[in-house]
Amino acid sequence: MTASTDDKPRPDTDLEELERLEQQWGERPSLHSWFSTVDHKRIGRRYMVTAGIFFIIAGIDAMIMRTQLARPNAKVLSPEEYDQLFTMHGTAMIFLVATPMFFGFGNFLVPLMIGARDMAFPRLNAFGYWVFLFAGSVLFGSQFVGKAPDGGWFGYVPLTDKPYSSGINLDVYSLGLLFLGVSTTIGAINFIVTALKLRAPGMSLNRVPLFVWAIVGTSFMVIFALPALNLDNAMLFLDRRFGAHFFDVSHGGNTLLWQHLFWIFGHPDVYIIVMPALGIVSAVLPAFCRRGVAAYPLMVLAIVTISIISFGVWVHHMFATGLPQLSYSFFSAASTLITIPSGIQIFAWLATMLKGRIVVRTPFLFVVGFIVTFVLGGFTGVMFAITAFDEQVTDSYFVVAHFHYVLFGGAIFPMIAGVYYWLPKFTGKMFSERLGRWAFWLVFIGFNATFFPMHLSGLFGMPRRVYTYPGDLGWNIPNLISTIGAYVLAVGLFLVLAGVLHAIRRGQPATADPWGGDTLEWGAASPPKPYNFPVSPLVHSVHPMWDERTRTDLVEAEILTGHRAMQTSELDAVPEKPIEMPEPALVPFVNALGILVVILGLLWGWYWVAGAGAVVVFGSLARWLWPPERTPEQAGATTK
Repeated sequence: MTASTDDKPRPDTDLEELERLEQQWGERPSLHSWFSTVDHKRIGRRYMVTAGIFFIIAGIDAMIMRTQLARPNAKVLSPEEYDQLFTMHGTAMIFLVATPMFFGFGNFLVPLMIGARDMAFPRLNAFGYWVFLFAGSVLFGSQFVGKAPDGGWFGYVPLTDKPYSSGINLDVYSLGLLFLGVSTTIGAINFIVTALKLRAPGMSLNRVPLFVWAIVGTSFMVIFALPALNLDNAMLFLDRRFGAHFFDVSHGGNTLLWQHLFWIFGHPDVYIIVMPALGIVSAVLPAFCRRGVAAYPLMVLAIVTISIISFGVWVHHMFATGLPQLSYSFFSAASTLITIPSGIQIFAWLATMLKGRIVVRTPFLFVVGFIVTFVLGGFTGVMFAITAFDEQVTDSYFVVAHFHYVLFGGAIFPMIAGVYYWLPKFTGKMFSERLGRWAFWLVFIGFNATFFPMHLSGLFGMPRRVYTYPGDLGWNIPNLISTIGAYVLAVGLFLVLAGVLHAIRRGQPATADPWGGDTLEWGAASPPKPYNFPVSPLVHSVHPMWDERTRTDLVEAEILTGHRAMQTSELDAVPEKPIEMPEPALVPFVNALGILVVILGLLWGWYWVAGAGAVVVFGSLARWLWPPERTPEQAGATTK
């Protein structure tokens, strides 16, 4: 156990300085500060809470679908309602839950893990959250008025183009994802700059926590993958609204163009979702194995390798489209090759557990559940790399089982592990271990009962995306088991939520470092002070909180005064200069609101409304970029 810097005695002069820091960085609770805050911790919590609410809605969608499929010839849903539910469930889980939730973890933790006081661009960070909230509200709002996207989360043309989909449902899809892409892109840029320029002195690249490496790798993938999806959605909207014919074969377009662009984004997106989860596993294990993750250099190399190779495997989603057979061999080989860096990480975690002294607590249980389910999902993923097998099970429930094992098993299990692990840091409260263990076993059993039978349903010939089925095809029992498992899984997830709420309201106060963690966030108070650390920590190893010199420097180093953060060099984190951080402002909220008006104007065809929104966007942007007035003292502070 280690103490936070705020638990250590300091001279009276230091206490006065800490009080001034509290005033400079703190925000008084008010309606204005709620909209204007740029504190990375508040924004991170908002990301997680908002994504959690979207998770609940998407989960309810899934429960309704499983109820419909529990028995043959059921009539709980009409075909149109089922199409909207499965499209919104997939779209929400991919775009509105997994990545934003992990961005919430990153927002809260990355500055703390690298010893910074905030993200590199605090106002841009706030802007990204508001865009995410508004985009998610547009997508889910359409569901509540019966106009939700209904062409699948992958939006294949020509079924999503006119005349096959004549309502505004797919306009909501294309514009909503374009809107959301703004948030994801600027969030990725912010993470990269923060990790490169605001690391604590001494935190060279070979001392960066694996979770931060995972977030940076994810961010680079977002920057290179998301433009393909944005272009796809822009062309779909232009096709539908203005007859651009990008995907219309009769006018020289190409329907496969949609699939190529979508999966150029879509397969890296699998790792965009899973990579932060792998980082969480690497962050959680040391605390409960009492040793660092084995093979740190290989783990970093695996993250970088996955980030690159993931861009070369997209065609394995298109093995049934009739592309040249020779091309299949290259993508089949790449799809097999990418399992190697993933395997390196699995074996490194197993070696960490084998060589460590394991302490079994709820976060550790969810990590073990992740390893089991992710390996099973990876095994079926290798099967899909074999072209002959892929063509046999394409568009069957075998595919549904596979990607839920990879994405739910690979993302949600670590996500819950991270919630339990960092809950004391997020809230300053401890959770109920007994309730956490009950939640784990219900989630683990319910998950496998839900999705493992889908392998059998797919091998028995059940196609994806069917809202009902006759009773004489041998699909009845697997579907019934899957539905029962879904209800067990829902109860387990409810216990996770209940455990978090119970901890917040009635949990025991947490110490700064209840687990004996190895990374810098455990050197801050629980919850952290507005300024995170009073000093700019000096890092001496890859496990700073297990290093006596780093812990000493956290207490004895000179306090970094003012509303400033320390800028360091990219490679070796050599101190360069303190930089002034932006103050809270309403401009990010107003700018995001202006983009929302633009999107709604385009959606309804009220182009004058979209124009008015554009005026708000450019006006608020000009105000945002206008140089602030500085006192001579402030102007001089940035040059010291």
